[in-house]
Amino acid sequence: MTVHAHPGATIAEVEHHIAEVDGAQLHYVSAGTAGSPILLVHGFPESWWAFHKVIPLLAETHRVFAVDLRGMGDSSVAEVDFDSATAAEDLHKFIDTLGIGAVHLVGQDFAGATVARLVVTYPENVRSFTAIEMGLPGYGLEALADVTHGGTWHIGVLAAPGIPELMLVGRERELIGGYSFPAMTAVQGAVSDADIDEFVRGYARPGGLRGASGLYRSMLVEGEDLRILIDANPVAVPVLAIGGGGGAFTEATMTQVTAGHVESIILDGVGHYVALEAPDRLADALLTFVRGVEID
Repeated sequence: MTVHAHPGATIAEVEHHIAEVDGAQLHYVSAGTAGSPILLVHGFPESWWAFHKVIPLLAETHRVFAVDLRGMGDSSVAEVDFDSATAAEDLHKFIDTLGIGAVHLVGQDFAGATVARLVVTYPENVRSFTAIEMGLPGYGLEALADVTHGGTWHIGVLAAPGIPELMLVGRERELIGGYSFPAMTAVQGAVSDADIDEFVRGYARPGGLRGASGLYRSMLVEGEDLRILIDANPVAVPVLAIGGGGGAFTEATMTQVTAGHVESIILDGVGHYVALEAPDRLADALLTFVRGVEID
């Protein structure tokens, strides 16, 4: 793993790297020198930086990796046909390229279809699966795009071909700092101006919204295909569902797709952005879960 000079925000505990995957460059950070590997996968409007408060806590006892999905953070800009199947293949090849073996996979938010595809398609890559504030297409997530029944507008805007370029390019700070985090954060001060700066930096690149647009577009059309895939190959690894502002929604989703028992934790007083709002509580939950998996 070659150390990469990073142009954005960082913390002392990590090193930055680039992995070559299918013609794309995936930026990721690593921390920790011993213990089983934990892979952290961010949501929207985030990058690896979503976990910067959690990584040092996990790295005391584990090797930790946090990756920027294609099209986000400092990974390659995505093509216009980018979708969750491509993102899942990226993660599979990323894990194989690093040669780290089966990981304790942690995914949140709109990474749901991506990490679920990885778990059920390449079970050899995953030792356990933690879902944070996560739904899945085909299992109720599409309702979040239905503005007539309380859904949120930004999903449809980002998913509509050509509309992000028309409406959001040049307005990334307003979207991220003026809407996304204020609307879904419960812990005051948990997301700083510096955090917003770092997230905006990645999405404001030329073509920087394509990755998010691709995953949201996938979300609205892949429900039937994802159900067929998961019904044929239910999640078989140990699963932890962690809810914040979404309450028991993550647990309800994971219960539908998992062959065995789903452990569940709801963090009271925390909004959607769990890793930024409650890093200590999240780290404690992850470490307790992983410890139990490894004892079993």
